Amino acid sequence: MESVYLLIPVSVILVFGIAIAFWWSVRSGQFDDLEGPGFRVLMDEDQPKPLDDTKEATKRDNV
Repeated sequence: MESVYLLIPVSVILVFGIAIAFWWSVRSGQFDDLEGPGFRVLMDEDQPKPLDDTKEATKRDNV
């Protein structure tokens, strides 16, 4: 029975701590974009960008 006197205040403090952490994460924008990071992982940016026409023309003229 004595352990209940300790566990109830500890659990109340834990609930308030979790609620404050959740409130902070919502206010700081942690849940604004849920799909963006998943799509960013799938984007393939390893391919080199194509040269524009002016750079290609100068390469051909110099050869």
